[in-house]
Amino acid sequence: MEIHVPLTSPPGLPEGAYPYPWIDEVEDVLAGLEESGVAEVFDEGVEYGDFYVFFVTGAAEAELLGVAARVAALPGVPAGALAVVSDDPDGEIGRGRRLELPPPAS
Repeated sequence: MEIHVPLTSPPGLPEGAYPYPWIDEVEDVLAGLEESGVAEVFDEGVEYGDFYVFFVTGAAEAELLGVAARVAALPGVPAGALAVVSDDPDGEIGRGRRLELPPPAS
């Protein structure tokens, strides 16, 4: 499963700050879920168009959708995240069924 998060900077970042600090937070959460056996991080995340894409596997679709929803709800993660469910053997990003994820809590 792919988790696509819009490449959007949070408001109020100091001058010269890394524009996407939420990427590190998402990677930390995914690493923790991997350590606890909930899901596996399939590959390193990548920039893809206007999104940053994280790849997770190693669990049933329902569990992976739960992981994706958890990522979308993290503080600082931009609204508009979506999951792409795919088993594309060619590994093309964005191929598969798209599911909107819940917006972050305000």
